[in-house]
Amino acid sequence: MFYISTRGQTRPHSFTEAVEAGLATDGGLFLPEKLPDLSGKLAGWAGLSYPELAAEFFQIFAPEIPAEEWRALTKEAYSRFDSPDVAPLKKLSDQTYVLELWHGPTLAFKDFALQLLGLLYKRQVKLKGQRLAVLGATSGDTGSAAIHGCMGQDGIEIFILYPTGRVAPLQERQMACTGASNVFAIPVPGTFDDAQRVVKECFGDATFISEVNLSAVNSINIARVLAQCVYYIWASLKLPAEVRATAEFVVPTGNFGNVLAGWLAQQMGLPCGSFRVATNQNDILYRFFETGEYRQGDVSPSFAPSMDIQAASNFERYLYFMLGKDQNRVREIMLRMKNGDKVTLPKTQSSLRASRMDDATIAQVIGQVWQDYQYVVDPHTACAFTDMAKDRVSVVLSTASPAKFPEVVQQATGSEPLHPSLETLKEKPLETHPLEATAQAVKAFIREKLAL
Repeated sequence: MFYISTRGQTRPHSFTEAVEAGLATDGGLFLPEKLPDLSGKLAGWAGLSYPELAAEFFQIFAPEIPAEEWRALTKEAYSRFDSPDVAPLKKLSDQTYVLELWHGPTLAFKDFALQLLGLLYKRQVKLKGQRLAVLGATSGDTGSAAIHGCMGQDGIEIFILYPTGRVAPLQERQMACTGASNVFAIPVPGTFDDAQRVVKECFGDATFISEVNLSAVNSINIARVLAQCVYYIWASLKLPAEVRATAEFVVPTGNFGNVLAGWLAQQMGLPCGSFRVATNQNDILYRFFETGEYRQGDVSPSFAPSMDIQAASNFERYLYFMLGKDQNRVREIMLRMKNGDKVTLPKTQSSLRASRMDDATIAQVIGQVWQDYQYVVDPHTACAFTDMAKDRVSVVLSTASPAKFPEVVQQATGSEPLHPSLETLKEKPLETHPLEATAQAVKAFIREKLAL
């Protein structure tokens, strides 16, 4: 299987090459040249453990890695989770299930992809004998999950940009209190979109990529999206058979990668009814699905900081399919979006819809879910509990542990959520490397730390 750029000006890559590159040299994002049909395999996958399911799935997308090696990789990655199910599916009512995606080392859904991606980087360094510089930007959870997938690994240095003062304090501590010598937590002024812009500019410099052997760890890495497809398959197979084909997955999202993974799984034969894109008050995706207009606005800090985004990076992959795989049009529209232009696209038949929630409602919903179900949700997951489908089962993706956001959860429920791994971080000193939000500053810092 080969991977092509959404913008059509990069040669096809193998899975290993696409993972190593992260971002295509033409600025586009990698996608499989053709999506496989998985519908005939699902019944045979029903009895597998989560690591076994992930190994079977990835063998299809990366046949150059032997099946036995995939089984070893997924077994190691998901042994780091604190639930035997890895992704437990909890039933709140006959109409509502919650898929808990926060049982990994950093208590957020990003661990599903980034624990595995860290092992793929380790494999790459071992095979090529070449040092790797991993660069990413985060609005909160991606950075800590990426760091915990790579920290302490020989031959890998990881650099994570995040917006100063715009991630939750415990999210910052998960990045900046590791004590690992190969980890660099880099606060930059502005918003997540500014940090992401700097990362993309760094990846636009082919000479620099080659010089430092740069790889992207953001949600733009194709391994991220594919790893997230697996838990939709897992959840579907755990649902009662009679509701699988109509169930709606409700997905808190800012960068669009989490819900895109589910939508791609559906295109590959996963039986489900629909998806709801649950946004916070930074509602660019809600506005798009309601009106067809994609227009960036100002980012407003919120109780759900991982969703404080106005430039949804993975939207380009969905756009590729929306435009009939016309890479020239994708390139043209992405340039207009980069320039801040309003882009209006014709509304098409889709299994996607959207909802939004402001901060005042988030706090109310956390309290209401606790009252109704004796179940505690974090602020991001709370955004899913609105506009619930009346005619089908809803599967809410719970994207982070409430313990990562103790202030708003305590305010809403009356008790502070705690987790031992987070309590130990509160006593450790922060180690950060503040920089200006420019590619020039970041590239100079990376060169310095690699002693180039």
